[in-house]
Amino acid sequence: MDFALSPAEEQFRDEVRTWLEEHLVGDFADLRGRGGMGQEDIPEALLIAWEQELAAGGWVGLGYPEALGGRPVTLMEQVVFFSTYVEARAPGRIPNVGSTLLGPTVVAYGTDEQKQRWVPPIIAASEWWCQGYSEPNAGSDLANVSTKAVRDGDRWVISGQKVWTSLAHMADWCFVVARTDPSQERHKGLSYLLVPMDQPGIEVRPIVQITGGTEFNEVFFDEARTPIDNIVGTEGDGWKVAMGTLGFERGASTLGQQMTFRQEFDQLLEYAQQSGAADDPVLRQELAQAYSTLEILRYNQLRMLSIEASGGVPGPEMSIGKLYWASWHRAFGELMMRVRGATALVAGDPATGEGYVLDSAQRTFLYSRAHTIYGGSNQVQRNILGERVLGLPREPR
Repeated sequence: MDFALSPAEEQFRDEVRTWLEEHLVGDFADLRGRGGMGQEDIPEALLIAWEQELAAGGWVGLGYPEALGGRPVTLMEQVVFFSTYVEARAPGRIPNVGSTLLGPTVVAYGTDEQKQRWVPPIIAASEWWCQGYSEPNAGSDLANVSTKAVRDGDRWVISGQKVWTSLAHMADWCFVVARTDPSQERHKGLSYLLVPMDQPGIEVRPIVQITGGTEFNEVFFDEARTPIDNIVGTEGDGWKVAMGTLGFERGASTLGQQMTFRQEFDQLLEYAQQSGAADDPVLRQELAQAYSTLEILRYNQLRMLSIEASGGVPGPEMSIGKLYWASWHRAFGELMMRVRGATALVAGDPATGEGYVLDSAQRTFLYSRAHTIYGGSNQVQRNILGERVLGLPREPR
């Protein structure tokens, strides 16, 4: 990939910068540098309003077909948008599972009718989605899901439980991997269903995290229903579609995530220099190592994006990115605590006497502990790379 911007791409970057300056005003003016993964310091309603502001400007639909209401920019222009967004210290966005995961999946695997029904509301930020993958007894082992769906006339009837379901409490819809053929085992017999959340057969329970936030949830399905046509791909084809979704999860938007990581690193480096922590040769070496590793992460992700640039559906090799960034950020959270020293152990504001109030570094440290587990654990990513990319023998069961 050529990292030099063309004149058209420079113009696109200027357009993004100008739009952000013109719209980060009013209620959005104080959001700069706030929000993001594990940083629940912005009211949810305000984040939704900001996402709808982005949608009105055409920024949520980047890369989507124009016929579906999107803006068919190049992959490099998507990279420019996410990079410029973070450079402008625009607010950390609410995880829009619809635009980053479900939308691209429907475009790749859905029927024309499904594309017309589901994609336009997604890129208008008028319908919100959550992901029904993990289960209490399956975790990252998606092939071991036990949530079942059976036909009843023109409906699927779904029963089971999902867990760690991000933003299920605010979602209108959930894409659910369920077992539709109980005679099959593992990845066979699974289907990919689109299920409305506002119905009597669904209960959502929040999970309180160690950061004090509740963005994750348990979701219980007790004979919840969805129309037969709300299946992406064919019956029993759910594993392939679900794997495609995970590939899209690791696409162009991850570059914005990595820009956020760079901002966190720059802030830590500044603190280390001002506090004198950078004078410690061990900490100084660790900071240099963190910087070098982050640069490798960025270049590797750009290499992975060449698959999307060629118009293909991301494959199992995208697990490299997930394995790498999750491990880096978890280790970086630990480094933040070492650089901060004893002050990292104190939560709350001594001046006001407030209790368990975490600062951004403490939230990053605690939240990043989950990175190597959710979205497929490191162990699962290594198995995928070993078996499906390198062609190594399958692990004995």
